[in-house]
Amino acid sequence: MPQRLRIPTLFLLVWIGLGSALGLDFERLHQSLTSRFGQAPEALFNDWRQMLGSSQGGSEQDKIRRVNDFINRRIAFDDDFSLWSQSDYWATPLETMAQGRGDCEDFSIIKYFSLLDLGVPVNKLRLVYVRATQPMAGGGTIQQAHMVLAYYARPNADPLVLDNLNKQILPASQRHDLSPVFSFNSAGLWQGTGNQSSKSNLSRWQDLLARARAEGFQ
Repeated sequence: MPQRLRIPTLFLLVWIGLGSALGLDFERLHQSLTSRFGQAPEALFNDWRQMLGSSQGGSEQDKIRRVNDFINRRIAFDDDFSLWSQSDYWATPLETMAQGRGDCEDFSIIKYFSLLDLGVPVNKLRLVYVRATQPMAGGGTIQQAHMVLAYYARPNADPLVLDNLNKQILPASQRHDLSPVFSFNSAGLWQGTGNQSSKSNLSRWQDLLARARAEGFQ
């Protein structure tokens, strides 16, 4: 993504010990889902589980394509206030599947967890906060806060962008509508999309990870 926007960040992220793959306990996840949300989300959960199972033997490129396509196709966009009566709530993957809806953070988070389960190393994945330039109905454009998932085939590679606005997976250098602010994963936080890690605290992300672990994402 072009480095047009550089905003200092005060967030700190603490390592919590997630490895390169989560080794999902699907029975525990299923129990967590149905005990909280009932039987209605089971079909989507089972399809998600089947998609992960059938993607295990593929290349990393195939895995990111299949995960991106599945989530973009099966999850509808909705805002946090409609879903959770909050202005900014980061849903766990189970919460997103229970609703069948989510905002840009929720799309990116469930893709991130799905790819970790498929064995994509954590250092190849970053959730990226961006400013997205969007057209206005009456003409002109507007910038809005947005989140995408970036995949790095190599540390210094042009990352591929997994997005719910533009469903085509494109290199960041071709996404001129996105300006990165900061990026993060379970191991660190970076200014923009650069390779210099920062030690600070992103409490919303830590809270999300703790809730996901309680549901069975180990």
